[in-house]
Amino acid sequence: MPELPEVETTRQGLLPHMLGKKITRVLVRDARLRWPVPADFATLLTGLTVTAITRRGKYLLWECRDSKTSAGGFVLSHLGMSGTLRVMLEAEAVKKHDHVDVGLDSGTTIRFNDARRFGAMLWIAGDIAAHPLLDVLGPEPLSDAFTARHLFDLSRGRSVSIKEFIMNGHIVVGVGNIYASESLFRAGIHPTRAAGNVSLKRYELLVAAIRETLAKAITAGGSTLRDYVQTNGEVGYFQIDAFAYGRAGEPCRVCGEAIRQIVQGARSTYYCVRCQR
Repeated sequence: MPELPEVETTRQGLLPHMLGKKITRVLVRDARLRWPVPADFATLLTGLTVTAITRRGKYLLWECRDSKTSAGGFVLSHLGMSGTLRVMLEAEAVKKHDHVDVGLDSGTTIRFNDARRFGAMLWIAGDIAAHPLLDVLGPEPLSDAFTARHLFDLSRGRSVSIKEFIMNGHIVVGVGNIYASESLFRAGIHPTRAAGNVSLKRYELLVAAIRETLAKAITAGGSTLRDYVQTNGEVGYFQIDAFAYGRAGEPCRVCGEAIRQIVQGARSTYYCVRCQR
């Protein structure tokens, strides 16, 4: 599943091709995504100009406005489990699961492909922050609002594992499975430790580790997942530099102990029994 770095990499890839461009054509081939694409999606978007592309958690928000009246709203897009937004600089043959095309006045087409159809392409005309998909989200992990004190205060009395705690989007957004394992390794915290038993000092280490891990992943272009590709069709490559994730049975790059694998919340967790306590 694409995680925050993959979504941020997608946002950065779309920006130079979409910002300031007018939408001239919208084609919805299959509206049956996780939430159906609105029936009037093409009518709402056509003629508007893309004025910004931001990200909230794993949601991409395309701000689209009428250049004369400033009327408009936002496209809320989500990559789901296998979705991609590709930049087509010239006509390309339509492939299976190519569900939505957004054509721009530059001649470029933004194409949404989603084999499992867990993604989304929605239209929001009102207050974007108040939308029910967004107003329940925790702080961004790279923002000033994400602090050790925030995690410490919310974790008191919680018996849930620290890994599952930081993967909860109501606590902090965008720390998915890969980056949770990596961040906990860097912070030296065992993934099964109860969130309520982690000290403020260790949360300070964890916040720093989450920031570092995500920042490096964004710079690297995301992770080498089975389905994920960047907007130019290239795969990310952060995963090849992982300390823990996907390295079960291999020697720890710090101490040499074999990396172990367990399952938490139906997701694989990787850790070093010697480096993480």
